[in-house]
Amino acid sequence: MQFLWRYIDDLVGKGLTFYVLAELLLYASATFVPLSLPLAILLASLMTFGGMGENFELIALKSAGISLTKIMKPLMILMVAISILAFFYSNISLPFFNWKMRSLLYDIQQQRPEVYIKEGVFYNGIENYSIKIGKKDAKSSLLREIRIYDHTSNLGNTNVTLADSGYMKLTSDKRAMIITLFNGESYVDMPENDNRHYYNRSYPFRRDKFAKQVINIPLEGFNFQRSDEGLFRSNYQMMNLKQLKYTTDSLKYDMYRDRMSLKTNMMYSNYYSVTISKLPESHHNDTAKSKIKPVEFNLFKIYFQLTDYEKVSAIGYALSEARNAKSLVNSETQVYKSKEQRLRKHEIEWHKKFTLSLACIVFFFIGAPLGAIIRKGGLGMPLVISVLFFVLYYIITLSGEKFVRESYMPAYIGVWISSFILLPLGIFLTYKANVDAAIMNSESYVKFFNKFFNLKIWKKLFPKNN
Repeated sequence: MQFLWRYIDDLVGKGLTFYVLAELLLYASATFVPLSLPLAILLASLMTFGGMGENFELIALKSAGISLTKIMKPLMILMVAISILAFFYSNISLPFFNWKMRSLLYDIQQQRPEVYIKEGVFYNGIENYSIKIGKKDAKSSLLREIRIYDHTSNLGNTNVTLADSGYMKLTSDKRAMIITLFNGESYVDMPENDNRHYYNRSYPFRRDKFAKQVINIPLEGFNFQRSDEGLFRSNYQMMNLKQLKYTTDSLKYDMYRDRMSLKTNMMYSNYYSVTISKLPESHHNDTAKSKIKPVEFNLFKIYFQLTDYEKVSAIGYALSEARNAKSLVNSETQVYKSKEQRLRKHEIEWHKKFTLSLACIVFFFIGAPLGAIIRKGGLGMPLVISVLFFVLYYIITLSGEKFVRESYMPAYIGVWISSFILLPLGIFLTYKANVDAAIMNSESYVKFFNKFFNLKIWKKLFPKNN
């Protein structure tokens, strides 16, 4: 539903066939697996173990000497198998479905909408034509007060057709629109043959009256066309691990080369822009070089030896060089940030190939013991708890990815932080469910606070527990 509401404006009114829409929804549904699979595992484990606890099946198994971990063992093996399949799905299938969906969605967005002309409004959806109708009869499809501006000559409103009534219909292949007009006139401005002065121009035109006229307007871009899908292969969402690794290394090398290039340009073009003349040939031997003594460079001493004109010129030249250096640094910084954002997106996508597998295991170890603790099956309580945990997981995941994109933290922390936060919770719930701890019993918390705080207010509120 989120996908449909997001792209509803690109899908409605374009005459798409059911096959194209079904294909798009199929590809889009396949891209939702990283979101839906962990949630499905959480909900299924909650419903399964909650129903077993509600029907006292877990109690019967535990009374027979079977622990909760042993009951969960077959499902643990199943979760490992699902996690392995989820990894291959993220690495192989998901890039393919992203590629197919993005290319198909791009073709749909590029397609022009179907011709739908409203009453009293100029319709400019047809290239080089502007059409306006006064009234439209819904039963007979008869149009009245038709006005058509032909701009095919690119000379403005030089060709206008007015008609009292008429009909419009598309051809079967939707490549042209046939307009049949009745009782109208056509006005066409004629070009002048001689170069007269502006005040002496006559502005000739031709007016044609007709009882019936048929206009055939070609419709370009209204038929659905598929573009080359290879154009979308460079996107990071359409790559597997090997391609992401290669692209990431290439971006890192480009960024390193840009830094070295900027350093070289700043060093030799801005910091030390004065060219030092070469030594004579007689000074190239070691004996001559050893006689060369370094001279102390005092900037202020040299500056105060200049005349006023030379001082102004030197300051102006220095300011110009500083502005050029600042402009160069700003432009290179923008390019570097753009490449850095691309690098972060590729790093996030590389780590997300593995997080789906871990998320399936984490949500299983949250849902199964929690279902055994709350002992509620069905869709009520398990659905509420699943949504709460998934919203928490989703918010942490989005926040971590945003921090990575903004370069506030490395990708191996931002992408994995949600799983690292929920994994200890799953281990804790599994331990508590295995030892039959009453963590969902309110009375146990009341007793804990009574012992910890030893306040009289607890005795007044809960006298039976004291």
